[in-house]
Amino acid sequence: MIPRLYTVVAELTYRCPLRCLYCSNPIEFANSCAELTTDEWARVFRDAAALGALQLHLSGGEPALRPDLRELVRAARAADLYVNLITSGAPLDERRLAELRADGLDHIQLSIQDTDRESAELVAGARSFERKLSAAGMIRRAGFPLTLNVVLHRFNIERVAEMAELAAALGADRLELANAQYYGWAMLNRAILMPSREQYDRAELAVREMRERLRGKIEIVFVRADYFADRPKPCMGGWARSYVCITPSGFVLPCHAAAMIGSLRFDNVRDRPLEEIWRDSAALNAFRGEDWMEEPCRSCANRTIDFGGCRCQAFMVAGDARAADPVCSLSPFHHRVSAALSASETREPVYRNALNSRRLCAPR
Repeated sequence: MIPRLYTVVAELTYRCPLRCLYCSNPIEFANSCAELTTDEWARVFRDAAALGALQLHLSGGEPALRPDLRELVRAARAADLYVNLITSGAPLDERRLAELRADGLDHIQLSIQDTDRESAELVAGARSFERKLSAAGMIRRAGFPLTLNVVLHRFNIERVAEMAELAAALGADRLELANAQYYGWAMLNRAILMPSREQYDRAELAVREMRERLRGKIEIVFVRADYFADRPKPCMGGWARSYVCITPSGFVLPCHAAAMIGSLRFDNVRDRPLEEIWRDSAALNAFRGEDWMEEPCRSCANRTIDFGGCRCQAFMVAGDARAADPVCSLSPFHHRVSAALSASETREPVYRNALNSRRLCAPR
């Protein structure tokens, strides 16, 4: 049985004014194929709604660098999708926010890197701290619900309490504290971004305390770190079970990182309708259900809960996308995760930078 599509992430562009050390965009983003046009994206939105999708997240890179962002928002609302903008805030101003509000944009997620300016700008690779605080104020004045997103890592994880206080002071409705996921640029920087177990445990405690302190004022979400767990979480709710990520040039992925799995060939909305891709794509069907599973996943009681964990993590750490997620203590590759936790290094950070990227006009 083909599952229902619920959520679409539209990566409108890989262009971005920031160079974050943990950027989830592919390392090979440079010289990517031509971005989908306004009309092509509008067709994708209609097709997604016809499949039952309810939520659309406009992402990137920096989606606000698209000059047709207003037209895209209007097209998404015409398809009756709930539209969320995920942004660095850099390209936004009062007038543009008012226009997007009038066009039907429902919600904005604003990324911040830290409460400490020096740390924030070290990680972002650009002067952006004051601009982000200003953007938060403009977003609230424009009448949008606001979520603040913070990726947690060694440089900022000791300040989760300050982040919660800042989010409440800025009038955010929701704070998402997401521990770094080690794909893309974050994988290149894993040795300098990985916090210690002690830092992580203190952060969990601080989050529990801040939830109590700020109860009724702001929702605080804490996305746990895979590497400090002994069982994997159901990555994206399971491979192609309810979610797709569509790249700027139109490839349909089950998550933003899946293009790294070289054995899979992902379909493009320029070549096939989204409905056909969702139903028939060999790549999207590759890890649906349980038939693909090997031991220990095949006989595990959690296989219908965590769906074997993350296929991209299995590929990166174990070298095999079919393997049990190495964060699981039952995985024969779990020792590699344990080794990574003790592999702290002092080294130069690798910033998201087109100059050290490779060509990405595939997978096809």
